[in-house]
Amino acid sequence: MLTTRFPDGAANWIDLGSPDLAASLAFYGGRFGWQAVPAGHETGGYVFLQLDGRTAAGAMALDPERSRAGWTVYFRCADALGTAEAAGVAHGTVVFWPTELLGLGRVAGLKDPAGAAFRVWQPDPVEGLAAATEPGALCWVELHTPDVAAAAAFYHRVLGVETSGVAFPGGVYTSLYPGGTDEEATFGGIVPTFEGPADTAPSWLPYFGAADTDAVVARAQELGGSVRLPATSVPGVGRIARLADPHGYEFAVIKGDPSQDA
Repeated sequence: MLTTRFPDGAANWIDLGSPDLAASLAFYGGRFGWQAVPAGHETGGYVFLQLDGRTAAGAMALDPERSRAGWTVYFRCADALGTAEAAGVAHGTVVFWPTELLGLGRVAGLKDPAGAAFRVWQPDPVEGLAAATEPGALCWVELHTPDVAAAAAFYHRVLGVETSGVAFPGGVYTSLYPGGTDEEATFGGIVPTFEGPADTAPSWLPYFGAADTDAVVARAQELGGSVRLPATSVPGVGRIARLADPHGYEFAVIKGDPSQDA
């Protein structure tokens, strides 16, 4: 499962870029109960989104004409420069090279060969999120891509993650866990997508924990969000729903740990 003990290769941070940060904070605060805490004037308006004083995500204002807005998933690495170089060799794209961030660590922006954006974080000393795998916190990340095998090979080469196949009604789900661990450390998965509307473009989809998936869906709609996948019970997984915030940025919610039986 995704925890706050972050081995190399695991998802360890997530943040939102929004063209209207105040509106986004109102939506997600009303949905997850997050409190926005400014990270300091030197961060350019970045805020920590906290549950009971523990950071569950971050957010910032972005111009969508210049930057990729929406949710971005970060993965822990021991060497941001080496990871960025490995991504380039593996036919990915380096959006920006490793940068020191306020004495907290080094960050690099990357894309995989299919175009899915992600970032890597080399901690020094901040490891990552302080809340995970509970209602209102990140509990799973899922890559939507046209070629599951190619994606698995890329992330293995770049982040050292391993894959395993999990049978479920209708097929096999490709799960991800950090190299050097075992399947108990599974933190995400890869699913196939096909060419189509913009919202099916290759991307990482974050899942947040929910105490009541149906209540989350109803509240999201009240706050101006939309439903992309209605609340659905998946045997052995939990009850999930895929949503979009008022700006169209997608996320999912789940009741139960997606690496264990619901």
